[in-house]
Amino acid sequence: MSDLDLERYWQEAIPWALYLTPTMEQYSLWEAVFRNAVVPDWAMAAARTAPLLRLLVIAEDWCGDAANTVPVLARLVEATPGAELRILARDRYQAVMDRYLTNGSRSIPIVIGLDRDFKELGHWGPRPAELQAWVVENRDLPKTHRYPRIRRWYAMDKGEATLRETLAVIRERSGS
Repeated sequence: MSDLDLERYWQEAIPWALYLTPTMEQYSLWEAVFRNAVVPDWAMAAARTAPLLRLLVIAEDWCGDAANTVPVLARLVEATPGAELRILARDRYQAVMDRYLTNGSRSIPIVIGLDRDFKELGHWGPRPAELQAWVVENRDLPKTHRYPRIRRWYAMDKGEATLRETLAVIRERSGS
C-alpha cells in the first residue's frame, strides 16, 4: 500500500518498554489501563493464528484514545511470543501520519500491523468502530460532556473491541 519506508520508521519508533514512563502527560491513565488490561483467551488464540509480529503505533502521550487502546495492545503483544509494539510520535512523523488520516484529520492512535519484512498487513484506528460512530454523531457536544462518556465506554469495553478490530484487520490482509 505504502511507499513509506516502514522498516526505517520501525527502527526510529520507541519500544513499548521505554515508552511508558512517569514523564508522560497522561501517565496515570496509560499506566492504569496497562496494569488492568487482561487479554481474553479468544484474542490470544487469534493472535497465535495471525501473523502478529509488529505493531507500529502512531500516537502521542496526551491522547486519551491512545491511552485507552495502546496499553491493551501492549498486553496482547507482551503475551504473544515474538511480537513487538513500538510508538511513533504523530507530531514528529507527519509524513507517516498523513498516510493514515481519518476523514482528513490526524486522529490517533493508528495501529499499523507489519510482517517480518516490514510490509503493512493492515491498519486500525483511531477508535473502535462503535465508539467512533458515537463520537461522530455527537461531535457537537461540548468536550466536557463527550470525554467522560468516551472514558466510560472504554472502561466498560475493557479493550475487547480494540483487540477484535485490530486482529481482524491484520488477519484479513494476511489471509489467515
